[in-house]
Amino acid sequence: MSKAAPAKKPVAAAPPPGCTLDIKDPQVQRAAIRIQASYRGHRSRKELREKGPPRVLEPLKDVVLIEGSAAKLTCRISAFPDPFIRWSKDGKELRDGPKYRYVFEDPDVVALVVRDGDLADLGQYSINVTNPFGQCSDSARILVEVPAKIQKGPGNTKVRKGTTVTLTAEIMGEPAPDVGWTKDGEDIDEDDRVFFEIGSTTTTLTIRRATPEDSGKYEVYVENSLGMDQSFARVDVA
Repeated sequence: MSKAAPAKKPVAAAPPPGCTLDIKDPQVQRAAIRIQASYRGHRSRKELREKGPPRVLEPLKDVVLIEGSAAKLTCRISAFPDPFIRWSKDGKELRDGPKYRYVFEDPDVVALVVRDGDLADLGQYSINVTNPFGQCSDSARILVEVPAKIQKGPGNTKVRKGTTVTLTAEIMGEPAPDVGWTKDGEDIDEDDRVFFEIGSTTTTLTIRRATPEDSGKYEVYVENSLGMDQSFARVDVA
């Protein structure tokens, strides 16, 4: 019986043009060294961080919150071991929840998101960062902008001749709005008998010693850079 011929070894197919890599090429060797160094640095970066008290690397900055929208306060910190984060507003701690969200964007960046903004969110916000080696803190303000509006307008009024008429409107807005009053479409010229006062949340028109000529349609209007509002009331003097 004759011996079988030895099997031929398969020949590897040549790689497509441009896909070969010469490990002796100096450029390839330098690239490999850079990749290895980058990997070792990534793997050991946390191990090489020195333990110590937290530090603020980029402080908080004041932000403007438009009514109905959200605002975000962001702070970059350095802390190892990992710290405990606490946010507060005007000295009162804020709980993480639907209104206030604690956000951790990467190991060094923390943020507070304030949702559904309104005028009550105006204030000083602080972050306190604590670990076993110490603590640090920083603060910034949220400035709230609210379109001018009349929360409650004056009511229609009937009075006797010679009495005093007062029309009051509840107003709001940030920046503080400009306020004015008109009668039958004309600006009111103030004097010691007819005048209006403007407070932080109300405005009042006063008419002393009312006469039948004071009867008419009165308008109060408010306006700031974000919007305007108006309300009307009827005054009858008999």
